[in-house]
Order: sequence, then C-alpha cells, then structure tokens
Amino acid sequence: MAKKEFTYRGYPMKELEKMAIDKFITLLPSRKRRTLKRDFPERQKKLMTRIKEAKKALKDGKEMIVKTHSRDMIILPEMVGLKIGIHQGNGFKTIKILPEMIGHYLGEFALTRRLVKHSAPGVGATKSSLYVPLR
Repeated sequence: MAKKEFTYRGYPMKELEKMAIDKFITLLPSRKRRTLKRDFPERQKKLMTRIKEAKKALKDGKEMIVKTHSRDMIILPEMVGLKIGIHQGNGFKTIKILPEMIGHYLGEFALTRRLVKHSAPGVGATKSSLYVPLR
C-alpha cells in the first residue's frame, strides 16, 4: 500500500513551498494568522535569514544546523527538511523539520520540563521516611 502524500488544508507540499507567504497565512488558524500578519520581530527575521542560508547549503549538499532561542516561531513550509536546534533552557535540542510540523510552534518540539521520577529518599531525609513504601 502506497504512503499517502502529505497535504496541509488540501494543498500538497509542492504547492505550499511555491505559495507566497500572504496566501499561506490565510490557511493558518486565527492566532497564528494574526501573529504573522504583524510581521516578524527582529529575532525571527534573523532566524529566517539563517534558514535561507541553510536551505542554500542543503542544495549544495552540506548539512547545517540552525540554532535558535526563538521558540515562538511558527514553522513555515520553507523550513521543511532542515535541522533546527531549539533552545530548551539548558541546551539545544536538534529537530529535523517534517511536513507534518507545518503550522506548529518550534517550542512544541523541545519540551522544557522533565518527567519527575521519584526513587529513594534524598540526602537529609528523616529515618522514618526510609520505611515509606514506594508504591
């Protein structure tokens, strides 16, 4: 069985890449549409220039990771195929942008909070807490 081709709101990936940003904005949900209509802040403009450089390098056969602190950047069709390092507080998490990520924020893919796993009582715990069952 053949894998189904990716579409975003009825548009295939090839059309999305060729589409002007103004037309693409109309496909997004209201919050993201409003954000992009107000133009990019300076830090996101800088990120977009680095993404264009990385796209050019990818065509030349070089793999380039673009690092950013801009977690509120909306993933656009021109970012697909690139590796982006998203800051998550203590370092960067490298993510390969897939077509399914279009329209999401970068921060959604680099979580900043870890799952808490409790084990034995820590340093400074009382003697009675040793006997508390773990389950």
